[in-house]
Amino acid sequence: MSTHVLILGGTAEARELAAALVARSVRVTTSLAGRVARPGAIAGEVRIGGFGGADGLADWLREQRVDALVDATHPFAESITANAARAAAATGVPALVLRRPGWHPGPADRWYPVASLSAAADLLPRLGRRVFLTTGRLGLAAFADLTDLHFVVRSVEPPQPPSPPHTEVLLARGPFTVADETALLYDQRIDVLVTKDSGGAATAAKLTAARALRLPVVVVQRPPLPEAVTTVPDVAGVLAWLGLDPH
Repeated sequence: MSTHVLILGGTAEARELAAALVARSVRVTTSLAGRVARPGAIAGEVRIGGFGGADGLADWLREQRVDALVDATHPFAESITANAARAAAATGVPALVLRRPGWHPGPADRWYPVASLSAAADLLPRLGRRVFLTTGRLGLAAFADLTDLHFVVRSVEPPQPPSPPHTEVLLARGPFTVADETALLYDQRIDVLVTKDSGGAATAAKLTAARALRLPVVVVQRPPLPEAVTTVPDVAGVLAWLGLDPH
């Protein structure tokens, strides 16, 4: 029987890893939280929806005879990562966290690192009146009391309320080029950009555009990982961990 790998997905790296494992004849199941109605095509088996916390995930790992667990969720999926670590410890299933490296400011950047969305909201009135908000559709409540600011929010799907009273929603799916982002910031007369430290090249163009326009950028820092977890920065690292040829 072939090795069975469970990927907690939702990122480009998770999709890349699933394809690499299927190409190597490994049985792979990718689990998605179901927050996006039309996820892109993913190689191998796919399941949608939560497990019911750490205990439910542990039960699933046992029932499905999972040999290895790879947490390739978004760097801000804090509760999922914590549940994965607990489930792996409870079952003895080897586990790994795949996390792309975070971003780092350059000499010309005007970055304001903050620990949370609420801290970003507290800072915004001092930085500008027109805000490009790219922190995801589920976090708008943190900014709902900022009635004097205008928010341009980009999301794959319509955001959930509550949201700031002056909000313009742009429905779009990346990646976006530097030219795209520069034009958006200029046309929308943006004063300040708010983003999470997602890392990776796919969403970094907005940072390059903000640097060129000398705009301040409020960067929400990543939550800490659970203690004693093993991490790798890319798919090649996962393949090597599994004892597979990464080339």
